[in-house]
Amino acid sequence: MSLQERLSADLKAALKNTDSFRVGVLRLLSAALQNETISKRTHGVDNPLAEAEVLVVLKREAKKRKESIDIFSGAKRFDLAEKETRELDIIKEYLPPEVSREEVEETTKRIIASGIKDFPSIMKAVIAEFKGAADGKQVAEIVKSILG
Repeated sequence: MSLQERLSADLKAALKNTDSFRVGVLRLLSAALQNETISKRTHGVDNPLAEAEVLVVLKREAKKRKESIDIFSGAKRFDLAEKETRELDIIKEYLPPEVSREEVEETTKRIIASGIKDFPSIMKAVIAEFKGAADGKQVAEIVKSILG
C-alpha cells in the first residue's frame, strides 16, 4: 500500500471514528499532496507523485510543525505548541523513523576518517548516507561539534 493510499484509508477511518483533529491533519496532508501534484502538472509532468515525492511533502509539513513549535514555545504559547506537537505526531506516523544521534556521530566520524575534511562535503556525504532519514539540523550540529 502506497503512502497516499494509506493516508486516504486513514482519513476514511478517522471520519468514521469522528476523530475531528486527526481528520483535519490528514485533510491538510492530502491537500499538500494535491497541491504538489498540481504544481508538478503545471511544469509539464502529468504523472502521479512517486513515493519519494510524497515523503518530501510530508517532511516539509513536519518541518513546518517543528519550526512552529519552536516559535510558539519561545513566545510562551504552550497551547499552540501542544497543538502543533499533536499534528507533528500524526505526520511522523507516515515518515520513516529518524536515525539516532549515535548513528549519525558514528557515520560522521567514519566519513571524516576516510579523508573528507571540509564541512559541506561531510554534510553532503552524511545526508546521502542516510537518504534523508537524518535531520539536517542535527547532522550540522554533530559535524560542527566533531570538527571542533
